[in-house]
Amino acid sequence: MSEASNVSDHRNLRHSRWYEVILMSWPFQLLLGLLLVVGASSLARWEWGFWHNLTPTQINSIVAIAVPFIASILTLRRLLRFPGAHSAAYPFPTVTIWYAGAIIVVFSLQVEHARTVFVHAYVYTVIWCYLGYFIGRKYRTLKIGLLPFGNALELESLPDVYWRPLDEPTLGETRVDAVVADLRAEIPPPWQKFLANCTLNSIPVYHVKHISESMTGRVRMDHLMENEIGSLIPSRTYAAFKRALDLVGVALLGIPLLPLLIVTAIAMRLESSGPVIYRQERMGFRGKPFIMYKFRSMCADADKQKHYTDGCDDPRITRVGRIIRKYRIDELPQLLNIVKGDMSFIGPRPEAVSLSEWYEQEIPFFSYRHVVRPGISGWAQVEQGYAAEVEGVTIKLEYDFYYIKYFSFWLDMLIFFKTIKTILTGFGSR
Repeated sequence: MSEASNVSDHRNLRHSRWYEVILMSWPFQLLLGLLLVVGASSLARWEWGFWHNLTPTQINSIVAIAVPFIASILTLRRLLRFPGAHSAAYPFPTVTIWYAGAIIVVFSLQVEHARTVFVHAYVYTVIWCYLGYFIGRKYRTLKIGLLPFGNALELESLPDVYWRPLDEPTLGETRVDAVVADLRAEIPPPWQKFLANCTLNSIPVYHVKHISESMTGRVRMDHLMENEIGSLIPSRTYAAFKRALDLVGVALLGIPLLPLLIVTAIAMRLESSGPVIYRQERMGFRGKPFIMYKFRSMCADADKQKHYTDGCDDPRITRVGRIIRKYRIDELPQLLNIVKGDMSFIGPRPEAVSLSEWYEQEIPFFSYRHVVRPGISGWAQVEQGYAAEVEGVTIKLEYDFYYIKYFSFWLDMLIFFKTIKTILTGFGSR
């Protein structure tokens, strides 16, 4: 039997489980879920057959619950594409944000609506999104074939995927969702023909670099130059939009956080003498130094004492300082840096100027991380936590490169959700 026929038989095998395809199809989840949520919510408020003579209140209510439902499904679909996003923690806040926004719009415009319909729709949407999540966990574990050339087999160590190394250029009875190859390696002609037949039979073929990035959330240093120059330049349009979001965020958070800022400052002064705000020169946007503000978490003469590499056991950290570090309260004065344009809510964490200059000598491409504004929280912080040694910094840099390459609203939203989780758990604190 030829390679082409083998692959063709595999394609039929791959699509034989029709219920998996239907259950995991996002249009199915969207359309069926929309019908169920709108229908069940409406029937809970109105009698059967209400759609035969819809009133303005009913129309407004149906539209007002349909929009956040669709937005929730599409948002989760975007978020769950990123590595590390397959968590049950995201449906609830996503649905809550969209329905809260819909309620604000309805009340602001004074649109007639049925409140009970909103409540039922919100509950049903949360349930539907979690059903989609758990069904996805059960049926959508990817099965990926690996060509035995180059670096492709290194992917076997990555979790959450059934990796299936191929010994010969045929699939036989092996079921896979895609095939991965190191396209930089020397691939023999029979295997090249096999890859071509896979593509012709609708079996995706990916380069090992792309799968590695999508699974780890990192752009490896040795793969950086494989990117086109244009892909290394973040979107200027989104950068401008993000700057506007930062200013709106500061305006919304400033007043509610003011009592916490005052209490923190008082607690610090009661425990130890010295300035409340710690100022340090950091390397910023486009390689320009700036003064970053933080609540002081160490004793006043910490710079004169012995330095410790393990921040958790550093005796220079005060009792208040240990608490505000764990829950990232020490970062709140950086809201002023955001207003000044030095920083953003989300972006690569800025390094001290002296440390940044040292990293640039030790790590190639380190300065590339300055192509976007540094942030209070970032992709590396929520995925890796604190890192000080060169090896750890190299991994952090790979996370930063991933953030820059996939710079987008959706990635920022995912980091926002992960940051909330980080604040609640204290992950990566020092």
